[in-house]
Amino acid sequence: MTRSDNRNDARARSAARLAAVQALYQFDMEEPELNGLIDEFHRHRLGREIEDVEYLDADVAFFDDVVRGVVARREEIDGRLTARLAEGWSLPRLDKTMLQILRAGAYELIGRADITVGTVINEYLDVTHAFFDQREAKFVNGLLDAVAKDVR
Repeated sequence: MTRSDNRNDARARSAARLAAVQALYQFDMEEPELNGLIDEFHRHRLGREIEDVEYLDADVAFFDDVVRGVVARREEIDGRLTARLAEGWSLPRLDKTMLQILRAGAYELIGRADITVGTVINEYLDVTHAFFDQREAKFVNGLLDAVAKDVR
C-alpha cells in the first residue's frame, strides 16, 4: 500500500467518523429504525453533494461499525462517560452533538483495540472542531483520555 493510499484510507475513516456522529445525532433525536437510517446515509450522504457541500467518500464499513457499535453498547458507553464526568454533570446536560462525539469516541476506545488511543482522541478532536470551539475540544480530550485510561 502506498503512502497516498494510507492518506486516502485515513481521510475515508475521518469522513466516516464525522458522518457517524451526524447519524447518531439523528438517531438520538428522531429515533428512526437503525437499518433505515444507515441505508439513508449510504444512499444519500456518504460521498454525495448536498446543497453545494461535497461530502467526502467515507469508509462505509467503518461508519457502519461505529454507528451500530454505539447503539449496541450505549448503556456501557454512557456508564463509562458518566463515571468520568465532573460532579454535578450528567449526560442529559451535555449538548446533543457533543454527546454523540463522546459516545463515538468512547465506542472506539472500548470496542476497537486495533485503533490507537492517540488516533481515536485526535480524530474526535477534529470532529469536535467542526462543531465547537477550543474549550469544548479540551473537554472532549480530557473525557476521552479518562475513558481510555479505564478501558485500555
